[in-house]
Amino acid sequence: MSQTRARWSPPHRDPDDDAPRLECGVFGVYDFEAAAAVTALGLHALQHRGQEACGIASFDGQRFHTERHMGYVGDAFAGSDLTERLPGGHAIGHTRYSTAGGSFIRNVQPMFADLETGGVALAHNGNLTNFLTLREQLVAEGAIFQSTSDSEVILHLVARSRKARMVDRFIDALARIEGGYALVALTNKKLIGVRDPLGIRPLVLGELDGKSVLASETCALDMIGAHFVRDIEHGEMVIIDHDGVQSLKPFPASRARPCIFEYVYFARPDSVVNGRSVYDVRKRMGQRLAQESLPDVDVVVPVPDSGVPAALGFAQEAGLPFEMGIIRNHYVGRTFIQPTQGARETGVRMKLSPNRSVLAGKRVMLIDDSIVRGTNSVRVVRMVREAGAAEVHLRSASPPIMWPDFYGIDMPDRAKLLAANHSVEEIAKILDVDSMGYLSIDGLYWAMDSAPRDPANPQFTDHYFTGDYPTRLLDREIAEGRNDAADRQLSFLVDA
Repeated sequence: MSQTRARWSPPHRDPDDDAPRLECGVFGVYDFEAAAAVTALGLHALQHRGQEACGIASFDGQRFHTERHMGYVGDAFAGSDLTERLPGGHAIGHTRYSTAGGSFIRNVQPMFADLETGGVALAHNGNLTNFLTLREQLVAEGAIFQSTSDSEVILHLVARSRKARMVDRFIDALARIEGGYALVALTNKKLIGVRDPLGIRPLVLGELDGKSVLASETCALDMIGAHFVRDIEHGEMVIIDHDGVQSLKPFPASRARPCIFEYVYFARPDSVVNGRSVYDVRKRMGQRLAQESLPDVDVVVPVPDSGVPAALGFAQEAGLPFEMGIIRNHYVGRTFIQPTQGARETGVRMKLSPNRSVLAGKRVMLIDDSIVRGTNSVRVVRMVREAGAAEVHLRSASPPIMWPDFYGIDMPDRAKLLAANHSVEEIAKILDVDSMGYLSIDGLYWAMDSAPRDPANPQFTDHYFTGDYPTRLLDREIAEGRNDAADRQLSFLVDA
């Protein structure tokens, strides 16, 4: 095989889907009757974090049982025989969003390995920024990979640790990985939850009838009737067993920098993330947006569904009527793809329909949560104009997205980001709107009820807007030839 370096390339995207995508939700429950059924309910609540695949692993005290499926949770884990298929009082689950090229059953989680110390199942949300480097090292040492997921690297590192205890093996493995992650693992005796040292990806601890639950978001706790105990702290590992919950801090101390995009788009509005109501934050984004940029308009219309809270805040602050001028059909999947442009336009209209009675003759203010490449925005604006709007104005409830992500968000490279390559005036022409505007970075921090952004020590992970990445991007640096290891072979591209 020729010794050529792989060129860094972000994951392939559906060309007709402009929304950023988060790559997973995780859930775990310990010592609870019908654990798999409880896990399936929790995954239902986390479906928004990954719609392409899902899986559950359970342990019955003697054996592990796993099921992994492509598709929705409700389709995969329906039926009264679920606890017969996945028996046991302990279980973890995973919902997954992948790229179009990586949607394979072999990449679906939880992943399972039978080690000398016992079995271990793992579910992981996030991306490792040194995945390629670690994978290359492990393959050179004889490791055989069954998937193209960075999550499998963690299992290999756990398996190769020389430590005697499983918890210590995990600590050993985690010391070698970099990036943003939240993971849950199930062993023969314990449920383990870990959040990365900066707390980029979320993870919460709940309690159901005196039993411990781990989940990506509080909405999953609400779904099963559990109550919220606390957030897992940045850099914290919790070990749950029959003796209760033990907390460890195995990483060097650092300041938390949670992902601010959880509030902009990813988290469900009814969730509370790091002590903040997502719904309240999004309303405040809209409120501040109205303070910063308010043209003469007649009606405020959200781009459904994620633009709704911000549009409510905008309308209330501006004293304008809020109307559902665009109706979303919730029974059409997001992966409706057709080969011709005409068919694609039909697909868009199957998802979104104009409410002509609201739009005709009006000066319309459209509020969207964020704008990535602008492909959706072009179609929405055209739809609103064809419905008879006199004027169409567009505002983004987030700052301009200028930089790609490497911590678990499928966001395109910089060359494809609209705001990274065009001025606001140019974007207004491209999207065919009468005016265009974005929430400022200071406005976003204000909406978070946070102090103004400190460039020397940012409070959040916000690189999509600022280019300030919170960790080293080792794989990217190597693949782009920006360090001493540039001549190493990196022939395997990321497929989280």
